[in-house]
Amino acid sequence: MPQLGSDEPVPHDYPHDWEADVVLRDGSVAQVRPIRPDDAPAIQDFHERQSDESIYLRFFAPLKRLSEKDLHRFTHVDYDRRVALVMESRGALVGVARYDMLDDTRAECAFNVSDTFQGRGIGSVLLEHLAAIGRENGVQEFLADVLPQNRKMLSVFTDAGFEVSHHFDDGVVALSFRIEQTQQSQAVRTAREQRAEAVSVRALLAPSSVAVVGVSERPEAVGRGIFEHLVAGGFAGDLYAVNSHQHKELAEHRVYASVAELPGPVDLAVLAVPAGSVHDVVLGCADLGVKALLVVAAGFAEAGEEGARLQRELLTTVRRHGMRIVGPNSFGLINTRPEVRLNASFAPEMPRSGSLGLFSQSGALGIAVLDSAARRGLGLSDFVSAGNRVDVSGNDIMQFWIDDESTRAVGLYLESMGNPRKFSRIARRLSERKPVIVVKSAASAYGVPPGHRVRTTRVGSAAFGSMLRQAGVLRVENVHQLLDVGQLVVHQPIPRGNRVAVVGNSDALNALAADAAIGSSLEVVHGPVNLPPDVSPDGAERALEAAFADPDVDSVITGFVQTGIGQGVAIARTLSRVAAPHDKPCITTFLGIKGLSDELSGGATTDGRAKVVPSYAMPEDGVVALAAATQYGAWRATDRGELVMPDGIDAVSAEAMIGRVLNGSPGGRPLQPDEVAELLAAYGVTVWPVIPVSTEDEAVEAAQTLGYPVVVKSVSPLVRRSPITAVRADLRHESALRDAFTALDERLRPLHANRLVVQGMANPGIPCILATGEDPLFGPVVSFSLAGAPTVMGDVGYRIPPLAEGDVRDLVDSVRAAPLLHGQDGSAPIDRAALEDLIARLSVLAENLPEVASLTLDAVNVHPDGLEVLGATATVAPSALRADAGRRALGVPPACGGT
Repeated sequence: MPQLGSDEPVPHDYPHDWEADVVLRDGSVAQVRPIRPDDAPAIQDFHERQSDESIYLRFFAPLKRLSEKDLHRFTHVDYDRRVALVMESRGALVGVARYDMLDDTRAECAFNVSDTFQGRGIGSVLLEHLAAIGRENGVQEFLADVLPQNRKMLSVFTDAGFEVSHHFDDGVVALSFRIEQTQQSQAVRTAREQRAEAVSVRALLAPSSVAVVGVSERPEAVGRGIFEHLVAGGFAGDLYAVNSHQHKELAEHRVYASVAELPGPVDLAVLAVPAGSVHDVVLGCADLGVKALLVVAAGFAEAGEEGARLQRELLTTVRRHGMRIVGPNSFGLINTRPEVRLNASFAPEMPRSGSLGLFSQSGALGIAVLDSAARRGLGLSDFVSAGNRVDVSGNDIMQFWIDDESTRAVGLYLESMGNPRKFSRIARRLSERKPVIVVKSAASAYGVPPGHRVRTTRVGSAAFGSMLRQAGVLRVENVHQLLDVGQLVVHQPIPRGNRVAVVGNSDALNALAADAAIGSSLEVVHGPVNLPPDVSPDGAERALEAAFADPDVDSVITGFVQTGIGQGVAIARTLSRVAAPHDKPCITTFLGIKGLSDELSGGATTDGRAKVVPSYAMPEDGVVALAAATQYGAWRATDRGELVMPDGIDAVSAEAMIGRVLNGSPGGRPLQPDEVAELLAAYGVTVWPVIPVSTEDEAVEAAQTLGYPVVVKSVSPLVRRSPITAVRADLRHESALRDAFTALDERLRPLHANRLVVQGMANPGIPCILATGEDPLFGPVVSFSLAGAPTVMGDVGYRIPPLAEGDVRDLVDSVRAAPLLHGQDGSAPIDRAALEDLIARLSVLAENLPEVASLTLDAVNVHPDGLEVLGATATVAPSALRADAGRRALGVPPACGGT
């Protein structure tokens, strides 16, 4: 049995999945884990380092030293009815939290935070983790006794988003609160996570001091190049060069032999040393108190098993010492803001300063992206290359960009996805403030670059695309489209609708633009206005003013061919001047101008943003970008409502039933029909009963039990996959039932598909299929389709819980066959409210119960008067830890030993 640093073995029931790396309020990384018996010396030391006041506030008595009995009680728990967590920062114990069950649903909790770590959010993080564990163990309510003068601990409870009740009892504040997640508690957790992770990224992107380790005398060396790029870019902070083998001055900077010799604190260390030397340099950086690391060295997980081992060791060391890291195998970091001027990258020139933030997992692609942006004249706020994304990922950078006023739009090039649930949650918050544009070709393991180990997925790219739409993210096909959209949304207003005007002096360009607009679901309501090829600036101005002034126009598409250099420049300036004061976006195809130019610049807006009309090589390119911006505008203008939370849900009963099943079948199994009905009933869903029958007489007996009219049908899996008639409906008397049973039995017996059941006859309606599944990559996924041909042809919609009211509506409308639900040829539309309520209940079940590996309502009959669930199947299995499990934690990328 492995040891944990003392003579006591690891407890056999030690819950490893409760361990987590977390980001504190100051941006540093700490570790939360269950307490262990070998923590007794650390607990005693922690206690003795506390002030007399802190000891009194925790124990209500001046305990100078904990007794051996107390130490044993504190450190020996059963991880069920008695749970304790500790937090460590840079190897030192800085916080303790625990609960002890009082009865089957209530537990008393207590917290203790190191005096030297007060104000870093430790109590809040520990409460989140303790509450999440409590929910897993069936705890419903926490109680705590707090002295009135202990205001910090009182605020930990009252500010957590729970409904806290309290009363005074013998000089003590007695608190109690239910620990179930609410919208308020989730909002508090999300906001705290965002602030902490944004602070940790700020040390990477806006450091006050940078040290480059590995600065060689050789001009072609990587470290030398990055150091010179920092110097040439005009980095505004303190800059240090480090090389153990060279001590000559470089670019008027002293070269230090090691980071230990540096004269001042360092926010960011750039490691340009061989992979085998990185670990020792990291330890030196930790001793110096470096906040963040950028590792440009290759030779890690992308290089094979030995590299993967080095990468796992690197992540462990970095996090244990409280740091964040970008890379390894990173192209670098760039921040163009005048007060920072950071070019810690392979790019020889600092990009133009602007408002588009770019994140790329690919280093090679980073070069192409920067070059393409430069050719367009498109300015950037930041550029981040994650490399192997051992730690910092696109999720972390998006957290930083949420509140960053310098970044007006975000572009992401993703080669793999490590935590889609967290991505979706963060991207939605970011999209509510600014456009997010993503290039991602697929969500499978195909094409995943070396060094990027990802979870497998069973739902494929369709679910990934749905997740992006759900979060308001614009998905494009390539980097060129990303920059096409980026230069539009950064420099022009977001469209308020899909109605466009087309104006230009080329009939061919106008026709191309109009056709492209119609093909992109834009409506041409003004024009095309075909101006003469030699139109004067005044003539162009009148036509353009008319287009912008038209109240039915939301966006203006223009195209001009230059018949002379002087005329072209004049018309370009006219176009920019006319477009500038309007709150409608404008795009152009101006032959001879591509991207952003001074001629098409109309000055600055009231918020200081440069307003430029972007020019595209062909009208189709501009229209694709405009359609994407229009899609984003429609998403942002839509009220998505609150997270769905239907009434009448008994989650405790559902969890208890699943617990009984897994206790008897630890590996999981399909549920029996009565178990499926019990599970769904706990979430307010009634399944119509079916009675299995094997003879005519049994069928008649079943019909008498259910009452006529009835249906006899096969429930064999074969009939779901094959076009076999397997149902006889509207059977109103015994003879009809006997004939139907005999016909089906004779037809299906040769196929071994004669698993027949009798069920009551539902109202005429439209059959639909609803399903949920616990995907290894995405977590819970809800799907919806119309039964029959639409499902077979792949017309299936997906959404990732938790769902807001608008997400439920969008899921129904996302399938191509949705118009059938709205009423056709005079028929009444189905009861949308009933269908959306059912989807909401299924989504909450999927979110709450990861043990439900699959659940399918394979016969949902919807009609104008409601719906009936005619059939359901489910399978339960032990749940793996979700990537975004409802408590703040940094993920462990699969390349580093995670899942």
